Amino acid sequence: MAQIHLGVNLEYVRHDDKSFEWGVEKAAELGYAYVEPMVHWGRELLAEAGYFHSVSMLNDPLRIRRACERFGVKVSGLSAHSPLCKPEISLEYLKQAIRFASECGAPVVNTDEGPKPDWTTEEEDHTLMRYVLGEAAKVAEPRNIAIGLEPHQQYSKTSAGLDRIHALVDSPAIGINFDTGNSYLSGEDPLVWLEHVKDRLVHLHAKDISMAQSEAERGKVTGTPVGCACGEGVIDWAGVIRICKTCPRDIVFSVECGTVDQAARSIEHLRALL
Repeated sequence: MAQIHLGVNLEYVRHDDKSFEWGVEKAAELGYAYVEPMVHWGRELLAEAGYFHSVSMLNDPLRIRRACERFGVKVSGLSAHSPLCKPEISLEYLKQAIRFASECGAPVVNTDEGPKPDWTTEEEDHTLMRYVLGEAAKVAEPRNIAIGLEPHQQYSKTSAGLDRIHALVDSPAIGINFDTGNSYLSGEDPLVWLEHVKDRLVHLHAKDISMAQSEAERGKVTGTPVGCACGEGVIDWAGVIRICKTCPRDIVFSVECGTVDQAARSIEHLRALL
């Protein structure tokens, strides 16, 4: 039986205008065992000033490792979303994120196909994605890093669409980062979809969707940045846990919510179920 561990995506501190280190310390204080940092290329003014949680990949990756060791947490993965349909952006970004993950101690790099160019066809987009994933897999395989494909955009919003992207490249490095909230908002049943991908699951975004957001957006969007506190929305967490316990590997639930208070309520709810 697979073990389930609780983590939090650093997006939960975005509206508090705090640094990466502050977010890691707060996660540990709340009782999370894992964090999922976000990384970016270049320099970002707010992050450099300590008002934003994202970490530049121009920094030493040991910055992440040291912060997590200091506060007694681990890294579940890196949020390194790059538009796979746009190789001029995604290819080097994703390869750098994989190398960065290897040094900072993150076993998974999460991404999705991103918004597509407005002039390419569906077939062209899948050829572009195959190129990016094929090159990225060559970097990920020798480092034992998994690439987590997330249901989040125009093609991955359905189970069949995510399957097609996953099948573009035959590599043990390519898996699924399932997002409970995005899958629900797309109009599919998250539990049915999760059962379908559980053998390929490498990471899980634990995102709940409020009733108000469900009524306003379900079937109209392909995803959302963060959700409400786990247990306060529409997701059947007992069902999600039941399925994930049958996965072939241990899984981290990386909570995706918008505030520190929501993160606190989320871990209380999930702990009670576990």
